[in-house]
Amino acid sequence: VKKRTKKFTRHHCDRFKCVGTSWRKPIGIDSPVRRRYKGQKAMPNKGYGSDRATKYIHPDGFKHFPIFSVQDLYMLVMQNRKYAAVVASNVGAKARKAIVRRAMELDVRLVNGNSKLRRVEHE
Repeated sequence: VKKRTKKFTRHHCDRFKCVGTSWRKPIGIDSPVRRRYKGQKAMPNKGYGSDRATKYIHPDGFKHFPIFSVQDLYMLVMQNRKYAAVVASNVGAKARKAIVRRAMELDVRLVNGNSKLRRVEHE
């Protein structure tokens, strides 16, 4: 549950092509955004932060935990209703296959369990 899902965009990014959309704090002495005038863009501040209970939780309801080897799965055995495993992108096909097999045995949820495996098995 997020307070604001819209990205904070940079002032005048819609008016000038050379001004990118990524947020920059306005520092001009007469800037209406910096002076927080009504009708201007909102500036990011700590009030937009997520609730402590739902912070870092993804739309699937789990916090994601990166997995690099089979041994990393054992950390999630007791926390398998709170955390979901995400196999890192630099893990090879052989280790990935072992991680997927072990995760099914340990009842640990894998977010990207079938990625990079389909190519290998069909060949």
